[in-house]
Amino acid sequence: MENVITLAHGSGSIQTSELIDKIFKSNFDNPYLTADDAAVLPNDTGKTAMSTDGFIVSPYEFPGGNIGKLAVCGSVNDIACMGAKPKFMTCSYIIEEGFPVEELEKIAKSMGDTARKAGIQIVAGDTKVAGKGQVDKIFITTTAIGDIVEGVNTSGAFAKPGDKIIVTGDVGRHGCTILLARNEFNIDADITSDCAPLWNNIETVFNETKDIHVIRDATRGGVGTVLYEIAHQSNVGISLESDKIPVDPGVRGVCAMLGLEPLYLACEGRLVFFVPAEVADKVVDALRKCENSEKAAIIGEVTDENKGKVILNTAVGARTILSRPSGELLPRIC
Repeated sequence: MENVITLAHGSGSIQTSELIDKIFKSNFDNPYLTADDAAVLPNDTGKTAMSTDGFIVSPYEFPGGNIGKLAVCGSVNDIACMGAKPKFMTCSYIIEEGFPVEELEKIAKSMGDTARKAGIQIVAGDTKVAGKGQVDKIFITTTAIGDIVEGVNTSGAFAKPGDKIIVTGDVGRHGCTILLARNEFNIDADITSDCAPLWNNIETVFNETKDIHVIRDATRGGVGTVLYEIAHQSNVGISLESDKIPVDPGVRGVCAMLGLEPLYLACEGRLVFFVPAEVADKVVDALRKCENSEKAAIIGEVTDENKGKVILNTAVGARTILSRPSGELLPRIC
């Protein structure tokens, strides 16, 4: 097999078959993976969640992961937040002519490894090769599908006054990692992306209680944007305790130097839960037993005041409205 991707790899020729067999099939192999035009899958009764997401992160490899791992985690976490156990996934690759096959193999391996860890099977896909300069190295689109756990009903519209707000770990780490990986500011900091599949964390919570109102993964726009979205969807106010919000010291330092707000930097392995106050401690305890949520914490609560706004209570007793950023803080982070 050639060492770089050529237009022939996307032409449907023998090179295409070779690419599928040696790169994708070998890394994604499972009983449902098909060479036909669509996968035929078993069907269970009940409700199903499905989500599609595209990934164009730059750089495509970063501390803590690469675009392949990110592509699996992103779609898995989207359906998991709706209470769905991940089952099947399809993927589409757009690859720039000249892209090294060795790098593609690393991405596919990471994707396959992450899918197995997440308990999802990659069953079908598509590959296109674009001419030099028509695409920036590699883009991946994934679609995930899963069955919603019986008794679970979550939505951004279900937050209620009195709910406690929980984050599953320190915020802003993925966005900060990508910023540093671009080496535009010559800042040296040991920060790794939090990119991770999170169904196991959510399932552990469901084993304790299904009385969960909202679950969201804080990707583009970070936790701050997610909180504003939910405040508007549910027509409620949100009150945060600034000293309760976990932030990695390295992330805090970078944000201080560049004037950034950690709450608005992307996460790729953090969840936000809105839960009734009476189950909040139980949810936190369950999360702290899981990988990737050992530092889960209650950071605030839902109120019936200041509807549509997020209020930040500082350690010295001041109260301020968390300002909403305009424009793109950091493009191509996922």
